[in-house]
Amino acid sequence: MSNDTTSPARASGYAWYALILFVVVYVFNFIDRQIVSILAESIKADLKLDDAQIGFLYGTAFAVFYALFGIPLGRLADSWYRGRLMAMGLGLWSSMTALSGLAQNFGMLAAARIGVGIGEASASPAAYSMIADYFPKERRATALSIYSSGLYIGGGIALPLGGFVLAWWARNYPDSAIAPWQAAFLAVGLPGLLLAIWIWSLKEPLRGAIDGHAADIVRPNAWGEFGRELVAIIPPLTLFSVARLPGALVPNLLVLAVSVAGGFLLGSLSGDWPQWIAWWLGIYAVFSWTQSLKRRDPATHKLLWGTPVATMLVVAFGSISFMTYAVAFWIPPYLLRTFYAGPTDVAVFLNGSTAAEEVSALFGWSAALASAVGVIVGGIVSDKLRRRHPGGRLYVNMAAIILPAPAIFWAFTTDNLVTFYLLAPYISLCSALWVGAAVATLQDLVLPRMRGTAGATYVLGTSMVGLALGPYCAGKVAAITGSLATGIFSLYVVPPFTLVALWIASRRIGDLEATREERASSA
Repeated sequence: MSNDTTSPARASGYAWYALILFVVVYVFNFIDRQIVSILAESIKADLKLDDAQIGFLYGTAFAVFYALFGIPLGRLADSWYRGRLMAMGLGLWSSMTALSGLAQNFGMLAAARIGVGIGEASASPAAYSMIADYFPKERRATALSIYSSGLYIGGGIALPLGGFVLAWWARNYPDSAIAPWQAAFLAVGLPGLLLAIWIWSLKEPLRGAIDGHAADIVRPNAWGEFGRELVAIIPPLTLFSVARLPGALVPNLLVLAVSVAGGFLLGSLSGDWPQWIAWWLGIYAVFSWTQSLKRRDPATHKLLWGTPVATMLVVAFGSISFMTYAVAFWIPPYLLRTFYAGPTDVAVFLNGSTAAEEVSALFGWSAALASAVGVIVGGIVSDKLRRRHPGGRLYVNMAAIILPAPAIFWAFTTDNLVTFYLLAPYISLCSALWVGAAVATLQDLVLPRMRGTAGATYVLGTSMVGLALGPYCAGKVAAITGSLATGIFSLYVVPPFTLVALWIASRRIGDLEATREERASSA
């Protein structure tokens, strides 16, 4: 056990400036992602969709491609200009969000959401890597938590902004060919194009210098390597990639067969073919990429995928987001169905407003503020605990699972609207505690040149386990039972396993950090 309580090193003023810009990017990132929540009821009515399809649009259609492209983009962040990469991604996802406003059916909207996912995949791996090079290890979880606060601020802004545009457009343009929910997508998508120009101007920090491992890695063949990464992870190109690896083709074909069978079985049982085809496609693609990574970069593979505890942490962090994504997404539709007659119903507390405006204002702003506070507090506390014990950050992850559970049960069983609105900020605050601690934990398990890949691997877990399954599973159970509350409660089969995994990892994390150079060299 370490009792080092010396004052942590300071970061430069430019580091804080860059961090503020990263937060703004993440705000835009999550506005474009989360706005579907407040628009869900309107989209559902106009396009004649059910809860499982809405969960697919918010979760799986976005998450699978977000996760898969995050891997090659994370690798690109390890060898190219990270600020430029983030700016290009911001331009792409903002454009695709605006195009969502032109969608006329489920297929068009799903295609646009896929584009949003691909664009957003560039942001966090690049940001995680740059933050780790701007801030010393002792302040890293705090800085990453401040960055992660943009997620919750963006999610909070998305709700009132979406609710305002819905109501304003419906009042002023009732006969327009553009539906209110389409206008909302256009309103939040277009401003991101201007921010992308600003992000392009950021200076690159020297990789690893703050940790004493300086290496200014900007390789001239970075985009060629990016192409090889795409081939390694995008089916069916994966078959050509693994065919060149001795002994890799047969295991790859076996996993492909299992994935096809899994997609067919779950698609047949549920009737939700897009959900399960996309998800199993993602599982196969990830396996193919790890095969390729093991051959091309055995050291990175060893530290992330060849270390069982590290892999277990990726899944555990994903299982936390399995709960948090589902709860955060389904609260606005639950409120509109349970306490109001729909999005255009008269507000209860805000005179002259619609139900959608009231829900987005009262829940959206309170959740945004509480979540932003929660993620920053979680980062600060986790840094303090980390200085006392190597597994200290993981205790914060455990708290984020346990603390909000009673309030979630109370909120989804109460028949009192005031009680729900009072419980929601507490739920949001506690549910946000874990993010910075989780990202910092994976960053500390790898070498500086691997940080973009570690960030992408974290995104992979939260996307494939959390975002792709949580909102869909809650929505599917709700569609079957007719109760969104039952859908949320059904997710609680997962947390006991998550807590066990985090406890095991907390016992091993110190040794893994201490031996990362040795294990990377041996690979």
